[in-house]
Amino acid sequence: MGTAAFPTFDTEALRQGIEGQSATALLSLYADDAELRVIDRNTQPSHPMIKHGRGEIADMLNDVYSRDMTHKLEQCVIQGDHVAYTESCEYPDGVRVLASSMMALRDGKIVEQTLVQAWDE
Repeated sequence: MGTAAFPTFDTEALRQGIEGQSATALLSLYADDAELRVIDRNTQPSHPMIKHGRGEIADMLNDVYSRDMTHKLEQCVIQGDHVAYTESCEYPDGVRVLASSMMALRDGKIVEQTLVQAWDE
């Protein structure tokens, strides 16, 4: 018999995208019209940084992946069309960042993501 005819989200692709050396693999998981909201010490919940579309998301991810730091996917949970994950990052000087994301999917691609990140200070 055949397999399901609809695309699914690939956790291993997410891991490879996050832990990879460039933003290309991670960017491929986003829909063209995706929206990414980032909340951290500089972009508070009432005024989050919002990136619209793969072009703006690519600019942000290329900036992040141009930095000398490591990224590790810690946990990932998929339930239907929603994905939640945590990611830990570390700079060579030992400064750490912990990020938690909640994402909505359409046809196996990320269409909405809210990313909350906390930095060592």
